[in-house]
Amino acid sequence: MAIWGLVVETTMSAGDRKHIEAEVLAHVHGSRAEALAELERRARSYSPEHPRSPRRRRLFRDGDGFLLVVDGAWQSFATRFTAAELLEDSAAPVAPEPDNAPAESVAAPDEPVDQAEEAEEAEPFERYADGVPVKPAWLGRDDLS
Repeated sequence: MAIWGLVVETTMSAGDRKHIEAEVLAHVHGSRAEALAELERRARSYSPEHPRSPRRRRLFRDGDGFLLVVDGAWQSFATRFTAAELLEDSAAPVAPEPDNAPAESVAAPDEPVDQAEEAEEAEPFERYADGVPVKPAWLGRDDLS
């Protein structure tokens, strides 16, 4: 199953400081059609920072994405929405090993067991849909200074 990144590229600032910034809104596990449907839902409800007082809003479909053009009092601002297949992610969560993998070594009774590892195994973390933990792992730890 493919993983699709829903990417938004939007105009930031105004005048001479106007520039484009990109952000990954979410990841969709599934087909290209499912990713495009979710992308369209997000594009239709997206409210860009600029212009502050929109006069006209137009949403266009373009290949693997959408283009939102919002006219302000003096300038137009563009936001591009793209569904792109994720090929590589340097910070992706580690995939679980298949069931037929060799069993992990068990600590001998006289070896100390790391309490943090024990807590992770006992209680899985709550995660957002894209795999990011809701609560940071360091929050509440008293061994950090």
